[in-house]
Amino acid sequence: QVQLVESGGGLVQAGESLRLSCAASGSISGFAVMNWNRQAPGKQRELVARIFSSGRTIYVESVKGRFTISRDNAKNTVYLQMNSLKPDDTGVYYCSAAQLIGGPLYWGQGTQVTVSS
Repeated sequence: QVQLVESGGGLVQAGESLRLSCAASGSISGFAVMNWNRQAPGKQRELVARIFSSGRTIYVESVKGRFTISRDNAKNTVYLQMNSLKPDDTGVYYCSAAQLIGGPLYWGQGTQVTVSS
């Protein structure tokens, strides 16, 4: 059973940056997709960014040009670099991963990001 542990969240002001990390207990090279998701207060969880094993990435429209997802297979870690943060980016950020596209997901416990105006 693979475990995912997120870190790097915190309280920042609008316009500042944070880098989230998601460390896996085992190799991530076997994951077809790794995702960053977030859940804002009172809202449903949404996919923010995805990186495929090929390195291809996709982003939700609201973060394009500000967030960058990357993966380091040697460190078994996926990152989310978040720049120009906005109050609407506030939420709990979760890492998830699947060995097959469309297959069952492993989830981390989440890390809180709060952006003040």
